[in-house]
Amino acid sequence: MRAETQAVVEAVQQSLALLRRHLDWEKSLYRLDELNALSEDPNLWNDSERAQKIMRERNQLDSAINGYRALEQELKDNVELIELAEADGDQEMIAEAEKALVAVRERAAKQELESLLSGEADANDCFVEVNSGAGGTESQDWALMLLRMYTRWAEQHGYKVELLDETPGEEAGIKSATIQVKGHNAFGWLKTESGVHRLVRISPFDSQARRHTSFSSVSVTPVIDDKIVVDIQEKDVRTDTYRASGAGGQHINKTDSAVRLTHIPTGIVVACQQERSQHKNRAKAWDMLRARIYEMELRKREEEAEKLEAQKTDIGWGHQLRSYVLQPYQMVKDLRTGVETSDSQGVLDGDIDRFLEAALASRIKGSADGEAAA
Repeated sequence: MRAETQAVVEAVQQSLALLRRHLDWEKSLYRLDELNALSEDPNLWNDSERAQKIMRERNQLDSAINGYRALEQELKDNVELIELAEADGDQEMIAEAEKALVAVRERAAKQELESLLSGEADANDCFVEVNSGAGGTESQDWALMLLRMYTRWAEQHGYKVELLDETPGEEAGIKSATIQVKGHNAFGWLKTESGVHRLVRISPFDSQARRHTSFSSVSVTPVIDDKIVVDIQEKDVRTDTYRASGAGGQHINKTDSAVRLTHIPTGIVVACQQERSQHKNRAKAWDMLRARIYEMELRKREEEAEKLEAQKTDIGWGHQLRSYVLQPYQMVKDLRTGVETSDSQGVLDGDIDRFLEAALASRIKGSADGEAAA
């Protein structure tokens, strides 16, 4: 076996060892047996909320264990294939197996990284809020492009996306919008996207075809479940209702069903107009407010995270998380990790995994270094 191939095999073995240790293998197998037994109990669904929790835990644990086993088997199969091909002198078969091993290494590294999403809310759904910066139509169009980017990313990874609130721009794009991304580890993957995103391009709204720089901000907060207690006093929250925006027609909202909540001590404002019922919009808005309050407290506890006040700075120069350049050349660069690509269109179509993985790895490394120093 070539030295390069042996290095790939060792990298996969190292990832598998870390995955197994993180899973606490024997304990996880025992727990999965317990959950399988519970899932077969005919009385389980008498309590639907408990049943959903059990099934969610079972599915997540089953996926992690089977994912590990699949990687382990693919590693074994391809190593054996190379050994047989070397004995037969089949160079084509060796090349195919080596290529397969590289793919296994990439998947193993990603699963290893995902296994480290063990923060209190990492496994939860999340809210993604996009706000346009100064610059009118240009920035509002950029905000819509970002919203589309996150929606595409979520759909490509099997997450469900629900639009909760949207304020359209005067001519094009959006002033702001909030979506909920639903699925395992949604917050863990997207939490590092909070910040200001900068776009440089030839403006389609400029008759003189000049280059414009636009800014939009992104805020990602976790959906809070009953494992996390967030205490908010109702007296500290102002509730406003208004008529939801829409295109009109027979289903136009004729009542003040949209709900806006303002947390007076912090100035945090959330809104929801997705449901036709004011009661449902109010409940969803409270979920969003709890998420924002929790995320604020989380940021205070995490030394390496930005302070919440940093998100309240001007959406403009000096506060960028990532720069997207479409003209005069193609380049997207993350200003925290240095990761960059010339495939700007791919990024805008949702291919942002390289940035998410690098930012997550950097954050995890920072936490580990901090603990070591302590």
